[in-house]
Amino acid sequence: MDKHAEEKEAWKKEKEEWEAEWKRLATWRVRCLDSEEKLKGQIADLEADYDDIKEKHDGLEGELDDLKSCIIQEHSNGFQKGVRQTTFFYGNVDVNDARFDVNKDIVDKVLIDEAESSPEGDGENEVVNADAGDDEVVLEGAEQEAA
Repeated sequence: MDKHAEEKEAWKKEKEEWEAEWKRLATWRVRCLDSEEKLKGQIADLEADYDDIKEKHDGLEGELDDLKSCIIQEHSNGFQKGVRQTTFFYGNVDVNDARFDVNKDIVDKVLIDEAESSPEGDGENEVVNADAGDDEVVLEGAEQEAA
C-alpha cells in the first residue's frame, strides 16, 4: 500500500501542477482577450482619426487650389494694371496689341512665351510676335541668332 500512496501522492502533485498551469494559461488567455479588445478599440480610433485627417486634407487641397487660382488672378490683375499705367503715362501705346500678354517675358532681349522659356520646354524655336512699328519678326533662340 505504500506504493499505492506514493502513486496517489505523485498523481495529486501532478494534478496540482496541471491546475497551476491551467490557471496560468487561463490568465494569459484573459490577458490576450483583453489586449485584443483594447487593440480593436485603438484600431477603430485610428481609423476614425484617419478619416478626419483625410477630410481635412481634402478640404485643404481644395483650399490650396482656390488660393492658386487667386494668386494667378492677382498676377494677371497686376499685369493689366501695369498695362493701364503704361497707357496713362505713354498715351501712344496700344494696350490691345497682342504683344501685351501676361504669359510672355523678356529673355536675352527677346519677347518669348513663358512656356517656351521654362525648363520643361522642348527647346523648339518659334515666332513669338512682330516688333512694334516694323513688319520685322522677332524670333527665339538659335533662329534669332541666325537671322
